[in-house]
Amino acid sequence: MKTNAKVLSLTPVKTTQRRLFVSALAGIAIAYIGMQANAHAAEPLLNASYDVTRELFKEVNPAFVADWKKKTGESITINQSHGGSSKQARSVIDGLNASVVTMNQANDIDAIADKGLISPNWDKAFPNNAAPFYSTMVFLVRKDNPKHVANWDDLGKPGIQVIVPNPKTSGNGRYTYLAAWGSVIKNGGTEAQARDLVGRLFKNVPVLDAGGRGATTTFTQRQIGDVLVTFENEVQLVRQEFGDNYDIVYPKFSILAESPVAVVDKVVDKIGTRKVATAYLQFLYSDVGQDIAAKHFFRPRSDAAAKKYASNFKSVSLFTIDEVFGGWKQAQKKHFDDGAEFDKIYQSKK
Repeated sequence: MKTNAKVLSLTPVKTTQRRLFVSALAGIAIAYIGMQANAHAAEPLLNASYDVTRELFKEVNPAFVADWKKKTGESITINQSHGGSSKQARSVIDGLNASVVTMNQANDIDAIADKGLISPNWDKAFPNNAAPFYSTMVFLVRKDNPKHVANWDDLGKPGIQVIVPNPKTSGNGRYTYLAAWGSVIKNGGTEAQARDLVGRLFKNVPVLDAGGRGATTTFTQRQIGDVLVTFENEVQLVRQEFGDNYDIVYPKFSILAESPVAVVDKVVDKIGTRKVATAYLQFLYSDVGQDIAAKHFFRPRSDAAAKKYASNFKSVSLFTIDEVFGGWKQAQKKHFDDGAEFDKIYQSKK
């Protein structure tokens, strides 16, 4: 009986030990699975971009996600934020946790760099001034061009309504302003003549939307205006969506509108996304990235993509910000700072 008693008394102890052992193994397994999950899942990547790149990044992002998964085994989520380029820059400055910015002008990235969030040498981090593709400003008019708009000077004529977003909040509007001004200079005109044209043009603007996509909506859906001035890629998308309702007009001269990109250093170092953020921007220069850009009517840097999609891009004489205005910083100070040329011109129309 004593022997049996001893055996009986040991049984629950062994059961408890087995349970503890199994529980410990389960805990180790769960911890291992968690570590593996963490090893293969990166922090979400936020791309703060301007508002006419929505369709572009809808195709770029899944292509990069698949490429990154294939190369590293990691799953990555990419989120998008869109708005007027300058408004987006302000959002990042004010705390938007974007790992990368993909803007339509260097000036907006410089503004973020001036606040210490991006390296001051950001334009040297990637090829072609850190601009993987570019565009230019063209005109979208109603079918058969009833107002006979052919060049920048036509936008300043009486009876023409021009749809342009606000140059204070939109890179699209800023490029339009500078393209009109620069067209006069390139044709041998004076600064006074350039100022006169831009003044007449903005007197013909019935509403200033905050960004380029808003201006497109005003022109196409609200049916306001005779001509929309916007990026080449945007007018091509409108033509694709609305078919024969619109025509595209290429002016004799227009501006080279680069689309610069940068890693937001302060954010990527805080949340640990530098490696994937850098790879994401490098992907825009890859054969796949350049192909996608060209399909969406952004002019690619790759010769192969440019040749493949040559029919998408009409030849036009392009001038640069540096060539006519001495660079973005000088252009900003002279034309778009508070109290500068644009403010004077726009206030005079009231």
